[in-house]
Amino acid sequence: MLKEAQRCLQCKKPRCQSACPISTEIPRVIDYYLQGEVSTAGRILFENNPLSVITSLVCPHEKQCQGNCILGQKGLPLNIGEIEHMVSLNFLKQTSFFIPKQNNSMVAIVGSGPAGLTIAFLLAQKGYQVTIFEENDKTGGVLRFGIPEFRLPKQIIDLLAEKLLELGVIIRYNTLIGPILTLEDLFRDGYLAIFIGTGVWRSNKLGLKGESLGNVHFAIDYLKNPDVYRLGAVVNVIGAGNVAIDVARTAIRQGAIRVSVLYRGSEEMMTANKEEIEMAKAEGVSFLFFHQPVEFLKDGVLCHKTIIEAGKTVQLPETEFIKSDSVIISVGQGPRANIVATAKNLEISARGLIKTDPFGKTSMDGVFASGDVVTGARTVVEAVNIARRVAEEMEKYMISRRKYVNI
Repeated sequence: MLKEAQRCLQCKKPRCQSACPISTEIPRVIDYYLQGEVSTAGRILFENNPLSVITSLVCPHEKQCQGNCILGQKGLPLNIGEIEHMVSLNFLKQTSFFIPKQNNSMVAIVGSGPAGLTIAFLLAQKGYQVTIFEENDKTGGVLRFGIPEFRLPKQIIDLLAEKLLELGVIIRYNTLIGPILTLEDLFRDGYLAIFIGTGVWRSNKLGLKGESLGNVHFAIDYLKNPDVYRLGAVVNVIGAGNVAIDVARTAIRQGAIRVSVLYRGSEEMMTANKEEIEMAKAEGVSFLFFHQPVEFLKDGVLCHKTIIEAGKTVQLPETEFIKSDSVIISVGQGPRANIVATAKNLEISARGLIKTDPFGKTSMDGVFASGDVVTGARTVVEAVNIARRVAEEMEKYMISRRKYVNI
């Protein structure tokens, strides 16, 4: 990794940094690393992005920092992700966190996905008493239950949870806010501000005949625990995004002999990262383009062929039956209504997403939100970037409120 870092040109106007959604100071970090000050390099990364150890693995680097490295114009771009991950992981393993001086202000964080973890780190380090409410028995949200182990090892998420505990953060597992404990209950019990980062865990359906058959599954459910599924030898995946690719690559690892991704458009129209698509191909995943499912059957999928005309997908009358043992639908997710069903003053959009201003303020005083539950499914680094801004706004709100409460 040292030789790779030495390739950095230390550009005066680093395009890699400009292309990073969170403006990571890549040349500065590499400079400290080359000087042997690895801990300082790691601290710079962590203070800018508490989840740098994760984003360095899951970011679409070819579209961001790495894809804009000037070295890539005539050769191989700098492998920024691997350098960042190595430095970030070293920092977390070598650094012990301590509970800072407490300011006696309690903060509730609902959900421990990327946004929730970021808010927890930022506010806990400033002395706020943070409690995370997590409906599962482990932290991470989409990081743990939506990204496969081969892309993001679960032990890294566990390490971040350990560091939160060192900072004095309380994690209340197996607690779903909404049906029993409500936002009003949290305010009653002394929480000065509440952050909602519950993600999008309701699968979108296609509305096709056969969608309820036993051999048809939804992507987000499958990725949560692929070990419990018996898909058979031949699997069809419906979709065009990164989640569809994750599902296909996971199915291969789980023993499927033939996995095919079906998409109604062309390969160029897929929203999945091109690098991920190529890796899937190398692992044996096949792709059937210009196939639009119209019905699910017990032994496969009935599709219409399609063509592209004037930039739009047009369905042809010709049909084709694609045989398979199982089908996994990956056409996006939406938010569940656990919280909004009991919080009458919390405004939501037509898609069920929580409405906020640019700083994460919701229609309920003292309640903030960001991440996928506000924007829909986005990248991890985008969630972290917005969460930083929301954390600042939450602190401003709590400081202004202290004179009204007995703290």
